[in-house]
Amino acid sequence: VQLQASGGGLVQAGGSLRLSCAASGRTGSTYYLGWFRQAPGKEREFVIAISWTGDSTYYADSVKGRFTVSRDNAKNTVYLQMNSLKPEDTAVYYCAAAAGFRYGSDWYASGKEYNYWGQGTQVTVSS
Repeated sequence: VQLQASGGGLVQAGGSLRLSCAASGRTGSTYYLGWFRQAPGKEREFVIAISWTGDSTYYADSVKGRFTVSRDNAKNTVYLQMNSLKPEDTAVYYCAAAAGFRYGSDWYASGKEYNYWGQGTQVTVSS
């Protein structure tokens, strides 16, 4: 599975951006797609996860009510709509795919559970 993330950029606080993650290759075994981010000097953190079928979503508390995830089945693309952006949202955002069934509580929030990663896209929010 290949993942191509795009849509990052520079935006003022309070603004919006939409990130895209296009999946290609052998996507048939994909279970979940997740978004993670990593700010300079900080560890990578979970943002959002969505099942490949689109019927389950999970959000980090820090983005609930501001970020929304969706997917376009026809395009094999997942979108991350980010509204009311804050300077603390500044990070490189990565999309990742987990292939095969997973179990256990909150597995989707662990980067170790994802098999494939995109190249990352920079999001910078100015104050």
